[in-house]
Amino acid sequence: MLLPWMKLATDTTMLAVESQLVIWTRLSQAAMGRGSHAENLLMVTEKVTAFAEAAATLATGGSPHKVVRGYRRKVRANAKRLKR
Repeated sequence: MLLPWMKLATDTTMLAVESQLVIWTRLSQAAMGRGSHAENLLMVTEKVTAFAEAAATLATGGSPHKVVRGYRRKVRANAKRLKR
């Protein structure tokens, strides 16, 4: 019973760390003049889409674990894309 909660806590902590990396990367790029309008638009639209997907997952009986895994997958994809 305790293990799933510990896994959720670990995944949520990792999501926070990975999200901060993406935020730092985007702000650094913008500060250096390498940001783009498309990236700024993506920052906003991806949050709305991710929220809608998370709400749909929970509404259809999905678990918080599944929501966090989905968010982490998207954040890692952003981090990888921004490193290029």
